[in-house]
Amino acid sequence: MTKLSAARYGKDNVRVYKVHRDEKTGVQDVVEMTVGVLLSGEIDTSYTEADNSVVVATDSMKNTVYVLAKQHPVTPPELFGAIVSSHFVEKYKHIHSAQVKIVVHRWTRMTVDGKPHPHSFFRDGAETRNVEAVATEGKGIDIRSAVAGLLVLKSTGSAFHGFIRDEFTTLPEVSDRILSTEVDAGWQWETFASIKDVEAAATKFNEAFDGARDITMSTFAKDESASVQNTMYKMCEQILAAVPKVKAVDYSLPNKHYFEIDMSWHKGLKNTGKDAEVYAPQSNPNGLIQCTVSR
Repeated sequence: MTKLSAARYGKDNVRVYKVHRDEKTGVQDVVEMTVGVLLSGEIDTSYTEADNSVVVATDSMKNTVYVLAKQHPVTPPELFGAIVSSHFVEKYKHIHSAQVKIVVHRWTRMTVDGKPHPHSFFRDGAETRNVEAVATEGKGIDIRSAVAGLLVLKSTGSAFHGFIRDEFTTLPEVSDRILSTEVDAGWQWETFASIKDVEAAATKFNEAFDGARDITMSTFAKDESASVQNTMYKMCEQILAAVPKVKAVDYSLPNKHYFEIDMSWHKGLKNTGKDAEVYAPQSNPNGLIQCTVSR
């Protein structure tokens, strides 16, 4: 005896670009996003009985994203995610939950001749602003905001020692090392009862994103890090203190290693310990440290 225990479907990798033109000033603002939609509800028969009458075509989901982007603001992305997810739950009575994921790609305004250019931009890194909004019938809207792909490095101010040593340990203890990671940090908001509540909080989303990003970089730079674990915990605590409506903060930080190169084989050349200047950046394997801190 078998049964369908879980099912959802949707449209992924919907590319969206929107431009806002200020006719008075001639200044234009642009937003580029990648959007994903997943729906769940009374759709089991489409799997078990080939009944397509309960299926909202994924192509229709794509078209819906485009239409809603035309009709509504796409910034902040938390609001747009809430608008899209709520739309599917409200329009289709058999759909009880809609998950919308948004990745906002960076376009930074160019400075030309010492002035911000009105309509030219450049991509200054792979960092993205991410949002996941889930509208659930009768339960409200859950939103997780995040920054991802923020690559950071500091050349000193990090140590790692006092860890377990046994027959499997070869890693030396260090009091000073290079610390580099690619930040993936998220913060879960308290559940919003309705789209109106999300709209009322719209200005807080940008403030929280800017604040969390600043806290991440400031703490990374200033903390005399005893471990990635301890540094990321301090980041979580500060974000929770700064944003009262956030109920949990999570970090995932891969440890990007830079190893000293022993050059003593070449005429006794010193390049280890306090004499180290040339390092070999490593790709794999790498450490991966994660945590979630809640109120």
